[in-house]
Amino acid sequence: MIEVKELVKNYGLISAVDKITFSVKKGTILGLLGPNGAGKTTTMRILTTALPPTGGKAIVAGFDVVDQSLEVRKKIGYLPEIPPIYFEMTLMSYLSFVADIKEIPLSKKVNRIGEVLEMLALTDMSRRLIGHFSLGYRQRVGLAQALLHDPDILILDEPTRGLDPKQILEIRKLIKSLSGQKTIILSTHILAEVSSTCDEVVIIDQGRLVVADSVEHLSQRLAGGKTIEIEIKASFNEIETIFKKIDGVLSVKSMGKEAHGVSKLEVTTNGEIEVREELFQSIVKNKWMLHQLTPVGASLEEVFLKLTTKEGKE
Repeated sequence: MIEVKELVKNYGLISAVDKITFSVKKGTILGLLGPNGAGKTTTMRILTTALPPTGGKAIVAGFDVVDQSLEVRKKIGYLPEIPPIYFEMTLMSYLSFVADIKEIPLSKKVNRIGEVLEMLALTDMSRRLIGHFSLGYRQRVGLAQALLHDPDILILDEPTRGLDPKQILEIRKLIKSLSGQKTIILSTHILAEVSSTCDEVVIIDQGRLVVADSVEHLSQRLAGGKTIEIEIKASFNEIETIFKKIDGVLSVKSMGKEAHGVSKLEVTTNGEIEVREELFQSIVKNKWMLHQLTPVGASLEEVFLKLTTKEGKE
């Protein structure tokens, strides 16, 4: 749905975006991460045709962002960092104005505005001046204009900025509910937002692509698959004795005993996949009932720091 190839944006001698390449499949939610000044917003502005690239190519919904910019705009809904709203208008008049700009047919206009107001819990605010709204409600108005023409692609720059905890959960739930229906790129500083909402993650640092991967695979890859949580119906002493005989097992630690004789333990290995397979074979051979065998990945916070800080890289 989105294809970015060797994308470049220069400001004089400064490269804000330096040969970034990634793709986003249809129906995927992708989190765009990076420190302040990494090039996230510049990349999003290029994808929304608000900013021309210096070099490279960006294809959105099959259209080139430079040569076919009008077609691209029809396919995307964009929420910039500062929502494009008019304080002197009521919410209803503003959304009616946006609907006209986006050429929503008159026969569908009123129903569509009503659907979006309900989706974002803004129905009761429809007759009020936007200038009287709190920061959180203004952010929701920005989301409303992005969703109004029911676009195939949503590009959201800090979509939960200024929202209270309850509103953040509601917006995350809304974004997650659109998974599979719409292709979404969201930029955020809240790493928990990416963990709970996104399927894929792209991390940019100093204008360059650091990594593009699924959230789950990235955290497991950087953790090296070294720690495994296991729950087995057997005594811990018996399990520990057998597991410690396996080459590559570094330690076996009890994490407490659950009901009905189930032992919960943490096994640290050298990270080789063969060790994991041998652990499983031991469980089968001893006819233990296995409740769980899960490789433990690094948290997204740990991944982010490893990839974007000097200390982490070292």
